[in-house]
Amino acid sequence: MNPIGRLSIIAGLMVIAMSMIVEKPKRVIFFGDSITQAGVNPGGYIVRIGELLEQKGLAKQYELVGAGIGGNKVYDLYLRMDDDVLAKKPDIVFIWIGVNDVWHKSSFGTGTDADKFEKFYVAIIKKLQDKGVRIILCTPACIGERTDFTNQQDGDLNQYAQIVRGLAKNYRCELVDLREDFLTYNMKNNPDNKDQGILTVDRVHLNDKGNQLVAEKMVEVLLSK
Repeated sequence: MNPIGRLSIIAGLMVIAMSMIVEKPKRVIFFGDSITQAGVNPGGYIVRIGELLEQKGLAKQYELVGAGIGGNKVYDLYLRMDDDVLAKKPDIVFIWIGVNDVWHKSSFGTGTDADKFEKFYVAIIKKLQDKGVRIILCTPACIGERTDFTNQQDGDLNQYAQIVRGLAKNYRCELVDLREDFLTYNMKNNPDNKDQGILTVDRVHLNDKGNQLVAEKMVEVLLSK
């Protein structure tokens, strides 16, 4: 066989071999509190993200992992991130925290002051960035769905959401602005100014529509890069 023929066969075998290589899926970890913990349940937002990716023919490109624990605040995330996130070698991490940091101030007296919230959040971001992880931040969505800012924690929640927006900008992280998304949705779909039942079952945790909205917004950002 002449040299050209051999090269053609080798090239052909290389093409076949490359076509048989299955690209390793990107591991996506969802890091948060009870809202994220429920996200892996049937109908939960993490499950729905998988369904949306399946519809787009992209399900095999991503491995979705829930890492939510009920009652967690930002410092809880910091304390468990080595075991629950970094040890799993993620490619992408969604961070969705802040509701308990605000909510527990009035309900248990154990919330997180704004300056400490920001410091712990920065520490989490830096540890993930040191590992080359793609980070997507999410603003805390709501504690009550009234649209006239008469929910008890609206002031604090707006402040903490603004902190998250600032961190996304300063540390060049992507952002899912769920605080804005929930308010926009309720402005259109909550004419009676109800405090729950539009996107949540109890002012905080998601109902079917809430899970779907979160899934759609997260997929939009996930696939934007």
